[in-house]
Amino acid sequence: MNHTANQPSGAGTDPMKFTAACVILGLSFLIGAPGNLLVIWTILRYVKKRSHTVVLILHLAVADLLVLITLPLWIYFLAQSLVVGPVFCKILVYIIRACMFSSIYIVTLISVERFLAICYPFGRMHWKTKNSMKTCLAVLWLLALLMGVPYTLTRKAEDKTRPCFSLEVTCVFQKIFLCLEILMGFIVPFIILSICYCQVLAKLKKMSFNTKQKSMVLIHAVELTRKSGGV
Repeated sequence: MNHTANQPSGAGTDPMKFTAACVILGLSFLIGAPGNLLVIWTILRYVKKRSHTVVLILHLAVADLLVLITLPLWIYFLAQSLVVGPVFCKILVYIIRACMFSSIYIVTLISVERFLAICYPFGRMHWKTKNSMKTCLAVLWLLALLMGVPYTLTRKAEDKTRPCFSLEVTCVFQKIFLCLEILMGFIVPFIILSICYCQVLAKLKKMSFNTKQKSMVLIHAVELTRKSGGV
């Protein structure tokens, strides 16, 4: 009786879901890990003068790779329906959550960098230095590491019956942390991304319109010159 009550919650669920999850995670690892390794190796080996965008892509590949290398463990846990120790579970989930937030923030920073490059090319020059980028990345990674902490604070050390991959929001602090994660991991980055890309789109449309106008003026000028020459 006690043994049955302490079984992992995933053991009695539909095995097809676990099979599908294992297949998806396996494909993600087989495709994502070599791809990100190739990006990291290419940048470190061949790109000597690295722009801000290249540096951000490098950090993004590192963050994604850190998550991907944990996938074989998750596949093993899912396939075997294992309940691992709370400390090991916290470490794994912390790595995934911290790297998830870092990836989100890096993508957001890339959009901001592109926005400044297109909309304010001259105003962007004063922060286009190695020190400014290092500062931005340090703040970004620090914030991501802090956002990974709430899970380690809310999961009890004696909780050894719940699978590591399960998520149960029960206490008030967990609900607060969940709202904070949604705010900092989705709402704020989404707003920044939307503003940046809308501004970039408007700028590109304006540039395209001005270019089209100049082209039309040039065409009319050539046509008038040709007619004048014919007369």
